[in-house]
Amino acid sequence: MNIFYIAYVLITTCIFLIFWPVFLLYVRLTGRYRDGLYERLGWISPSIKSPLSGSPRIWMHAASLGEIRGAEAVVGVLKKLFPGCYIIVSTMTEHGRNLASDIFGKEVRVIYAPFDIIFLVRRALDNIRPDILVFLETEIWPAWISEAYGKGIRIAMINGRISPRSIEKYMKVRPFFRDILGKFNVFSMITEEDKRRIISMGADPQKIFVNGNAKFDLLTGLAEDSIERDMRKLFNLEDAAPVLIAGSTRTGEEAMIINAYRKVLKEFPETVLFIAPRHIERAKEIASLIKRNQFEYQLRSELKGDSVKRDKQVVIVDTFGELFKLYSIGAIVFCGASLVPQGGQNPLEPAVWGKPVLYGPSMEDFLDARALLEENNAGIEVSSPEMLAEKVIMLLNNPVLMQGYGVRARDAVLKNRNAAGRHAAAIAGLIRICID
Repeated sequence: MNIFYIAYVLITTCIFLIFWPVFLLYVRLTGRYRDGLYERLGWISPSIKSPLSGSPRIWMHAASLGEIRGAEAVVGVLKKLFPGCYIIVSTMTEHGRNLASDIFGKEVRVIYAPFDIIFLVRRALDNIRPDILVFLETEIWPAWISEAYGKGIRIAMINGRISPRSIEKYMKVRPFFRDILGKFNVFSMITEEDKRRIISMGADPQKIFVNGNAKFDLLTGLAEDSIERDMRKLFNLEDAAPVLIAGSTRTGEEAMIINAYRKVLKEFPETVLFIAPRHIERAKEIASLIKRNQFEYQLRSELKGDSVKRDKQVVIVDTFGELFKLYSIGAIVFCGASLVPQGGQNPLEPAVWGKPVLYGPSMEDFLDARALLEENNAGIEVSSPEMLAEKVIMLLNNPVLMQGYGVRARDAVLKNRNAAGRHAAAIAGLIRICID
């Protein structure tokens, strides 16, 4: 057994046992993590465990909200390929579980993932008994993977991506991850660059396929005209009022956006600005920034349509799950986490609405999406607040040019569908081996 893995198991187990009493006290006092705690410890509730029937049995882990969207597309294909299959989806957070429950309803069971402690994941695997274990994107949990491998469970990574930031960390302990990656049966990656990176980590090139991004498939079906009408009504927007949306912004970006917005207002004084921070708990901090810059604002959570209408030019989006819908009302969209070195935000979400998409130089986490837009002359990079203002003003001054960027952006997404089917096919190959 790999000495690095033995060290990992010993360290994580000791940390868990030492801090378990403190963690329990924290849960009792704050209420956090109370929901689903038993599932995090590997126990599955009777309401989920009792109907564990169907074949093959597929356990799919989608940690974040974005990964759940990718899982949604792949699950839809798997249900068509194997109508009798049983699928269970695990996630890490309460928001993730709520989204997954809303998406899948009763067709797919949703649970919290177990902590990556050897005896906890062993218990969870014994309870669920999957034939196939599927991890989305960059989820690599050593104990979970090793225990599944020891039980003869087939393991897949789908919609796989390895960012430039994460590869540096992985390479520092390459012998450890080489051993863990050797336990996977197939890697279905997003891009050739993702393939190259996971090979450099030690994955077997013969097990790796490049199949695109499954999230492309969902986007086209989600962009409905009725959403834009409803959002315009909700936010009291006149058809002629241009809307600038800054989505998934990070610390330091809001000040840049406000500076750019001030310049835009000089030429287009009716422009409305929506700022949607990646972490909504920062809403108060952003509100203080806006006040210091002598702008008035409203919180999205305060707006109730007819009862409380938007009447300020700046809106801080302090609610979950609305960003994609919000993009529908934008004249121009800026993707955050990109003017600061945070890896960017998915530019294809506004693109599918036919919106011109702007982003900063830091798009490491979405290189495939950025490349897709730029190959189709549909994405615009800005390197500073001044350049952001300049490009926004240029587009607002040229409606035909602005529309052209939007049309090309949407067409780029439409031309690159069916990735979910290719990722599902990688899983299907493992299922057929199990059946045979």
